[in-house]
Amino acid sequence: MTEKFETLTLATPRPHILRVTMDRPEAANAMNTQLSRDLITVFEALALDPGDTRCIVLTGAGARAFCAGGDLKERNGMSDAAWGRQHLIFERMVRALLDCPVPLIAAVNGAAYGGGCEIAACADFIYAADSARFAMTEASLGIIPGAGGTQTLARAMGERRAKELVLSCIPFSAQQAAEWGLVNAVYPADDLAEAALTTAERIAANAPIAVRQAKQAIHRGLGMALRDGLAFEIEAYNRTVPTTDRREGVVAFNEKRKAVFIGE
Repeated sequence: MTEKFETLTLATPRPHILRVTMDRPEAANAMNTQLSRDLITVFEALALDPGDTRCIVLTGAGARAFCAGGDLKERNGMSDAAWGRQHLIFERMVRALLDCPVPLIAAVNGAAYGGGCEIAACADFIYAADSARFAMTEASLGIIPGAGGTQTLARAMGERRAKELVLSCIPFSAQQAAEWGLVNAVYPADDLAEAALTTAERIAANAPIAVRQAKQAIHRGLGMALRDGLAFEIEAYNRTVPTTDRREGVVAFNEKRKAVFIGE
């Protein structure tokens, strides 16, 4: 992906890995209309054609913030109608992140407040710097989470913990986020980027079709009854059977060599 964006910086630090950096450090990478539009453009394009991208790392520019939430300076003085029109863009952004077929790791390098916490929670899993802080601040502003937070946090942390954090707006640490199930691992700030890339490399080394089908089976299956989820899993499994990569995996195992997957 070679297109340049006003609020994002894209890079390919390792083969098959796309790093997407929210790049508004002067505003603590706050979520404004343009940032949301740029994320929609990137992630909807990946859904249509991921090309050779096999894993994505989403992070924020600078050490201060991953994303400090909605840009309240932009929203100051907005009419109800304008607010509603903007929020439709936020809603489409959330769906673009959640529906991305390519595995998505959030590397939370700093504050992830409000909408920033919700963006992180849209990822398949989260790594966080030990200095990162999280909060769901919407109720203190007279609104509620509207970028998936009432749903994604409850699924990650459980209903009671999500209620406590959303209703109280109490900030919580990266370590607490890990203990409660929102964050997978916490790293020293200087090690976060490398940790995320290392895991992304492990994902990218596996068969892309199999990885994407497994991601969908887990994500969609959780919204189904067990028997329906098992049926969905078999449908996903069957999509991997006729692939070149499945045959390559078996041959490579028997030849005692590393498999070379091509995504076909």
